[in-house]
Amino acid sequence: MDHDETGCQAHPEGPILCVNNCGFFGSPATMNMCSKCHKDMMLKQEQAKLAASSIDCIVNGSSSNNGKEPVVSSTVDVELDSKEPKTMSVESSVSIGSEGSGETKPKEGPNRCGTCKKRVGLTGFNCRCGHLFCSKHRYSDKHDCPFDYRTAARDAIAKANPVVKAEKLDKI
Repeated sequence: MDHDETGCQAHPEGPILCVNNCGFFGSPATMNMCSKCHKDMMLKQEQAKLAASSIDCIVNGSSSNNGKEPVVSSTVDVELDSKEPKTMSVESSVSIGSEGSGETKPKEGPNRCGTCKKRVGLTGFNCRCGHLFCSKHRYSDKHDCPFDYRTAARDAIAKANPVVKAEKLDKI
Protein backbone atom coordinates (compact mmCIF):
# COMPACT_ATOMS: atom_id res chain seq x y z
CA MET A 1 0.00 0.00 0.00
CA ASP A 2 1.10 3.53 -0.72
CA HIS A 3 1.37 6.19 1.97
CA ASP A 4 -0.48 8.57 -0.35
CA GLU A 5 -3.55 6.37 -0.35
CA THR A 6 -3.81 6.10 3.44
CA GLY A 7 -2.95 9.72 4.14
CA CYS A 8 -0.17 8.72 6.54
CA GLN A 9 3.32 9.97 6.07
CA ALA A 10 6.33 8.27 7.56
CA HIS A 11 9.03 10.44 9.05
CA PRO A 12 12.15 10.05 6.93
CA GLU A 13 14.51 10.08 9.95
CA GLY A 14 12.39 7.87 12.21
CA PRO A 15 11.11 8.67 15.69
CA ILE A 16 12.38 11.82 17.37
CA LEU A 17 13.41 11.79 21.04
CA CYS A 18 12.26 14.59 23.31
CA VAL A 19 14.59 17.60 23.28
CA ASN A 20 14.63 17.58 27.11
CA ASN A 21 16.19 14.06 27.09
CA CYS A 22 13.46 12.60 29.25
CA GLY A 23 13.44 9.34 27.26
CA PHE A 24 10.05 9.72 25.57
CA PHE A 25 9.39 10.51 21.93
CA GLY A 26 8.50 13.99 20.77
CA SER A 27 6.58 15.29 17.81
CA PRO A 28 6.92 18.36 15.59
CA ALA A 29 3.50 19.54 16.78
CA THR A 30 4.86 19.88 20.33
CA MET A 31 8.21 21.41 19.29
CA ASN A 32 9.97 18.00 19.37
CA MET A 33 9.00 17.48 23.02
CA CYS A 34 6.97 14.75 24.62
CA SER A 35 3.47 15.65 25.81
CA LYS A 36 4.52 15.95 29.48
CA CYS A 37 7.47 18.26 28.79
CA HIS A 38 5.34 20.34 26.41
CA LYS A 39 2.61 20.70 29.05
CA ASP A 40 5.20 21.74 31.67
CA MET A 41 6.69 24.29 29.30
CA MET A 42 3.25 25.77 28.52
CA LEU A 43 2.49 25.98 32.26
CA LYS A 44 5.75 27.82 32.89
CA GLN A 45 4.97 30.26 30.09
CA GLU A 46 1.54 30.96 31.59
CA GLN A 47 3.14 31.56 35.00
CA ALA A 48 5.67 33.89 33.42
CA LYS A 49 2.90 35.89 31.74
CA LEU A 50 1.00 36.11 35.02
CA ALA A 51 4.16 37.18 36.83
CA ALA A 52 4.91 39.83 34.23
CA SER A 53 1.40 41.24 34.46
CA SER A 54 1.46 41.29 38.26
CA ILE A 55 4.86 43.03 38.25
CA ASP A 56 3.44 45.55 35.79
CA CYS A 57 0.48 46.17 38.12
CA ILE A 58 2.81 46.63 41.10
CA VAL A 59 5.07 49.02 39.19
CA ASN A 60 2.13 51.08 37.89
CA GLY A 61 0.60 51.26 41.35
CA SER A 62 -2.74 49.80 40.32
CA SER A 63 -2.50 46.98 42.82
CA SER A 64 -5.43 46.49 45.19
CA ASN A 65 -3.22 45.60 48.16
CA ASN A 66 -4.44 47.68 51.09
CA GLY A 67 -1.97 46.34 53.62
CA LYS A 68 -4.39 43.72 54.94
CA GLU A 69 -3.24 40.95 52.61
CA PRO A 70 0.11 39.25 53.19
CA VAL A 71 2.62 39.33 50.36
CA VAL A 72 4.07 36.02 49.22
CA SER A 73 7.15 35.83 47.04
CA SER A 74 7.88 32.99 44.67
CA THR A 75 10.29 32.19 41.87
CA VAL A 76 9.48 31.03 38.37
CA ASP A 77 11.97 29.31 36.08
CA VAL A 78 11.44 30.24 32.45
CA GLU A 79 13.22 28.51 29.61
CA LEU A 80 13.59 30.48 26.43
CA ASP A 81 14.99 29.37 23.07
CA SER A 82 18.54 29.95 24.34
CA LYS A 83 18.28 26.81 26.57
CA GLU A 84 19.38 28.79 29.65
CA PRO A 85 16.97 28.82 32.59
CA LYS A 86 16.25 32.31 33.84
CA THR A 87 14.79 32.97 37.25
CA MET A 88 12.29 35.74 37.91
CA SER A 89 11.21 36.79 41.38
CA VAL A 90 7.52 37.53 41.75
CA GLU A 91 5.58 39.07 44.62
CA SER A 92 1.91 38.22 44.73
CA SER A 93 -0.71 39.00 47.32
CA VAL A 94 -2.76 36.23 48.91
CA SER A 95 -5.95 36.97 50.79
CA ILE A 96 -6.70 34.81 53.80
CA GLY A 97 -10.05 35.68 55.32
CA SER A 98 -9.90 34.19 58.80
CA GLU A 99 -6.35 35.27 59.72
CA GLY A 100 -7.05 38.98 59.28
CA SER A 101 -9.99 39.05 61.70
CA GLY A 102 -8.04 37.58 64.62
CA GLU A 103 -11.08 35.66 65.85
CA THR A 104 -11.02 31.90 66.01
CA LYS A 105 -14.12 29.73 66.08
CA PRO A 106 -14.27 27.69 69.28
CA LYS A 107 -14.47 23.94 68.85
CA GLU A 108 -18.03 22.77 69.19
CA GLY A 109 -18.94 19.79 71.32
CA PRO A 110 -21.06 16.87 70.16
CA ASN A 111 -24.43 17.58 68.59
CA ARG A 112 -27.17 17.27 71.20
CA CYS A 113 -30.94 17.47 71.21
CA GLY A 114 -32.27 20.88 72.25
CA THR A 115 -34.86 19.35 74.60
CA CYS A 116 -33.44 16.19 76.19
CA LYS A 117 -29.71 16.89 75.57
CA LYS A 118 -29.28 13.43 74.02
CA ARG A 119 -26.36 13.02 71.62
CA VAL A 120 -27.69 12.90 68.08
CA GLY A 121 -24.52 13.01 65.94
CA LEU A 122 -25.36 12.94 62.24
CA THR A 123 -28.93 11.73 62.77
CA GLY A 124 -30.16 14.99 64.29
CA PHE A 125 -33.03 16.97 62.77
CA ASN A 126 -32.74 20.73 62.23
CA CYS A 127 -35.94 22.61 62.97
CA ARG A 128 -37.02 25.92 61.43
CA CYS A 129 -36.49 27.52 64.81
CA GLY A 130 -32.77 26.86 64.34
CA HIS A 131 -32.21 24.13 66.93
CA LEU A 132 -31.19 20.50 66.57
CA PHE A 133 -33.42 17.72 67.91
CA CYS A 134 -33.48 13.94 68.29
CA SER A 135 -36.05 11.71 66.59
CA LYS A 136 -38.48 11.99 69.53
CA HIS A 137 -38.44 15.81 69.68
CA ARG A 138 -38.11 16.63 65.98
CA TYR A 139 -41.75 17.69 65.52
CA SER A 140 -42.73 21.23 66.47
CA ASP A 141 -45.43 20.14 68.95
CA LYS A 142 -42.93 17.96 70.85
CA HIS A 143 -40.38 20.68 71.61
CA ASP A 144 -42.51 23.83 71.99
CA CYS A 145 -41.23 25.40 68.80
CA PRO A 146 -41.42 29.22 68.76
CA PHE A 147 -41.53 29.30 64.94
CA ASP A 148 -44.86 30.54 63.56
CA TYR A 149 -45.70 28.01 60.85
CA ARG A 150 -49.12 29.54 60.12
CA THR A 151 -47.74 32.97 59.22
CA ALA A 152 -44.91 31.42 57.19
CA ALA A 153 -47.45 29.33 55.22
CA ARG A 154 -49.68 32.35 54.60
CA ASP A 155 -46.73 34.36 53.32
CA ALA A 156 -45.62 31.51 51.05
CA ILE A 157 -49.11 31.11 49.57
CA ALA A 158 -49.48 34.87 49.08
CA LYS A 159 -46.12 35.02 47.35
CA ALA A 160 -46.84 32.01 45.13
CA ASN A 161 -50.34 33.19 44.14
CA PRO A 162 -50.37 36.92 43.42
CA VAL A 163 -53.75 38.63 43.10
CA VAL A 164 -54.71 39.05 39.46
CA LYS A 165 -57.25 41.79 38.87
CA ALA A 166 -58.49 42.62 35.42
CA GLU A 167 -59.51 46.11 34.38
CA LYS A 168 -63.20 46.81 34.18
CA LEU A 169 -64.70 46.82 30.73
CA ASP A 170 -66.73 49.71 29.45
CA LYS A 171 -70.35 48.88 28.74
CA ILE A 172 -71.54 49.47 25.23
